[in-house]
Amino acid sequence: MHHLTRSAPRRTIALAALTTLAAAGSLAACSSSDSPGTGASGGSDDTYTWWDPYPQHDESSDWTKRVQACGEEAGVTIERTAYDTTALTNQALLSAQEGTSPDVILLDNPAVSTLADTGMLTTVDEFGLDTSAIDQNLLDAGVVDGAAYGIPIGANTLSLYYNADVLKDAGVDPASVTDWDSLTAALKKVTDAGHKGITFAGIGTEEGSFQFLPWFWGSGADLTDLDSPEAVEALELWKGWLDEGYAPNSVIQNSQNTTWEEFLTGDFGFVENGTWQVNSAAEADFETGIVQLPAKDGGVAPAPTGGEFIVAPVQQDTERYETTRQIVECMTTPEGFVETANTFAYYIPPTADGQQALLDEKPELEPWVEAVQNAKGRTSDGLGTDYPIISEALWTAVQNALSGSATPADALKAAQADAESGTN
Repeated sequence: MHHLTRSAPRRTIALAALTTLAAAGSLAACSSSDSPGTGASGGSDDTYTWWDPYPQHDESSDWTKRVQACGEEAGVTIERTAYDTTALTNQALLSAQEGTSPDVILLDNPAVSTLADTGMLTTVDEFGLDTSAIDQNLLDAGVVDGAAYGIPIGANTLSLYYNADVLKDAGVDPASVTDWDSLTAALKKVTDAGHKGITFAGIGTEEGSFQFLPWFWGSGADLTDLDSPEAVEALELWKGWLDEGYAPNSVIQNSQNTTWEEFLTGDFGFVENGTWQVNSAAEADFETGIVQLPAKDGGVAPAPTGGEFIVAPVQQDTERYETTRQIVECMTTPEGFVETANTFAYYIPPTADGQQALLDEKPELEPWVEAVQNAKGRTSDGLGTDYPIISEALWTAVQNALSGSATPADALKAAQADAESGTN
């Protein structure tokens, strides 16, 4: 059995890999439109440039006003430009080549390692930012070769929503769902009672990997060893649910939005989905609740983190850094983290103080704080820019196994070979 090794830093990144990586931004709580905002890179002494992936928040939005307020606090004007997630990553790379990088970028967390590998980002140590209060599991998504290249502004992740009416009718206590066996037993009771068991997104994109990772990691598997016995067990779990009728065949094509639409019909006992559905769940026609995604033998499975990092590109005029640092610090106070959490419904703050401040306002978010505390960055474990290649191999294996074109073991064996070929 072969294990992947971390490839050399600052290698040339193919555009196709960048596009795959940037597509992961669709997992974040805030959906993006396809049209960039207005603005130009490069700033004067009293104008600082800011790029983010939130074109849905226009100039009149609370988000824009908050960004501008941090500029005013630092004594400057912020020129904000909003791109969709894919365009933002590609534009950031282009700006680095042209020497026109903005002062601040909010970047989807898996893309941080891509930009860091090019040498276009300052490290938090070089920039004089204190990250000691940031939860390490969240900070790790922006660590490359031992150096942190940004600060998470918050995180979203996955859990299991349940339909309380369906579970009550089936005689299932949600508190009984603590491991894979108890979840599968609950699915059997739900389907025996005439309901549908669980829906999830097994689509052949980054969303499919995103949804499979809690089961993959919850088995004890590692992304450098895609065909380990533990990984096979995780894929057999999903495949077994399809074979038993506990999950519909639609999961093979389901996006996360599609699974949520299925869940809102009221037919399903469970759905795997994210923090970004909190408000929708509260407005559903039935009572909903949350249980943590269980690891194979109990406990909370690590789920992948979504959300952006605030990063500072290298500037020729290093005197700009002091003001940029003030802007970043304004955005990352405990109060600032809570504002971000509320704006993006909901990003969980990345610090204990921020999490507690959020819970003081919204105690019902405690299960999501727990989920984020147990979450894990997709590029953690030193994967960096290898992650998109590994992820594509993984989601392909999921597709092949769920469709029946290969056994879980054979699908993951092929995935491991593809991942090794693409990263070595």
